Amino acid sequence: MSDHIIEASGVKKSFQKDDVVIEVLKGVNLSADKGSFITIMGPSGAGKSTFLHIIGTLDRPTEGTILFEGEDIMKFNEDEQSRFRNERVGFIFQFYHLLQDFSVIENIMMPLLIRRVKPDEARRKAEGFLETVELTHRGSHKPGELSGGEQQRVAIARALINEPSVILADEPTGNLDRKTGREVLHQILTIQKNLSATLILVTHDPEIGAVGDRKLTMVDGELFDS
Repeated sequence: MSDHIIEASGVKKSFQKDDVVIEVLKGVNLSADKGSFITIMGPSGAGKSTFLHIIGTLDRPTEGTILFEGEDIMKFNEDEQSRFRNERVGFIFQFYHLLQDFSVIENIMMPLLIRRVKPDEARRKAEGFLETVELTHRGSHKPGELSGGEQQRVAIARALINEPSVILADEPTGNLDRKTGREVLHQILTIQKNLSATLILVTHDPEIGAVGDRKLTMVDGELFDS
């Protein structure tokens, strides 16, 4: 049995604008092993985020296949894709997307509640993840009362509370200063190792890009080994 958890083959993405076809991805191939850490570097507009969104079923390719543990996730219906995202994938974005009217602990609990986990159980697990990201003292606060680094750590806990098989991180340190960014990366890697999850991280930061077990570069819609 293959060790590959993700196999992307011939992934293309294009759209038409004013009678001109714009190719965002030009036949991208990628195999990711279970538990591996892959970084993807490249300039803005190269297609990195688009590719990440397609792997996570937030977008659909124009052509190509994405296999997850041998199953073609592009053939999933909307309900199956939604369940796949909730149960198997953890998304960490540059912008935190926290729910401003809910407390920190409630934000972290949300993916479990969507899975109909009992509230008491969801809260216990959320408190454990809050401790992991060193924010136990902030559980009752609203996101607007937190610093950028703290908000990103809450977003990490929320993204990973369902213990996903795959973590997709799109510029997770892009809004943070250098020191805070390194601390956030450390926490992502700690949880990734604890979960034995596959991490694919898109970044502009050469220092972070150099940390991956496998380092790739995307240029003009094509993916290369760095």
